[in-house]
Amino acid sequence: MALSFDQHDGDIWMDGTFVPWRESKVHVLTHGLHYASAVFEGERAYGGEIFKCEAHTDRLFASADTLGMVIPFSKDAINAAKRETLVRMGLTDAYLRPIAWRGSEMMGVSAQMNTIHVAIAAWAWPSYFDPAQREKGIRLTIGDWRRPDPATAPCHAKAAGLYMICTMSKHAAEAKGYADALMLDYRGHVAESTGANVFFVKDGALHTPTPDCFLSGITRGTVIDLAKARGVEVIERTIMPDELASFEQCFLTGTAAEVTPVGEIGPYSFTVGALTKQLMADYTAAVQPAGAGLREVA
Repeated sequence: MALSFDQHDGDIWMDGTFVPWRESKVHVLTHGLHYASAVFEGERAYGGEIFKCEAHTDRLFASADTLGMVIPFSKDAINAAKRETLVRMGLTDAYLRPIAWRGSEMMGVSAQMNTIHVAIAAWAWPSYFDPAQREKGIRLTIGDWRRPDPATAPCHAKAAGLYMICTMSKHAAEAKGYADALMLDYRGHVAESTGANVFFVKDGALHTPTPDCFLSGITRGTVIDLAKARGVEVIERTIMPDELASFEQCFLTGTAAEVTPVGEIGPYSFTVGALTKQLMADYTAAVQPAGAGLREVA
């Protein structure tokens, strides 16, 4: 069994200072636990450098602003803390989790006086999906829960509460022997997986759902730029579930997932084709420190 996440060695940055990992605790009546008033980021470091570090911090602050939370540190301070956490943990290739949440001064829906806390943790996390499954394309089912209407939830914030239906969908998929679930949106359009954006390949072009009710990921944007740099047409549009049979290839993108091929979505099968493999290689090259972010693709 993997080591429980509350039992790791090292330190976690909390509210401006480092705390021993096992002692980085919050009170049981913290507002973030009861009312999901928390926002977070998922980031990766490669070769000692955090990929798109500033972009992730910008999104963290934007998500906090959407939830009416004022982070009590500057963006520069958060960026410095992330890098210091990586060094302090002795990691070069790692996953980082910055999170901001409301504390426990008030308990109830209203929490105007609650302190906003911030923490940053880093750990080694080589692959989000099983490497053997990933090589041949992971298997997805179509989830029952749908991404909500933008009028009912802050869908463009990376907010903790929005992931409840993702956990439910992924657990249901795993119980059926799948790696993940493809989620539709409130209109019945193809949206994303439980924690990553989705792309399809047809006749040499990339097709991806318009992110009008779910998060447009930083990795998603990186892959779009990589594809365009190779002259690949990228089409953002409404995709209906009955179109899945017409696509040749499929892959997911996300900080944790990176670029992960999909071999199956329910009854529909896909090949791990040349374009998917090329974009996997291009992304691997782009995230390396020598790439300085997104490099020009030859």
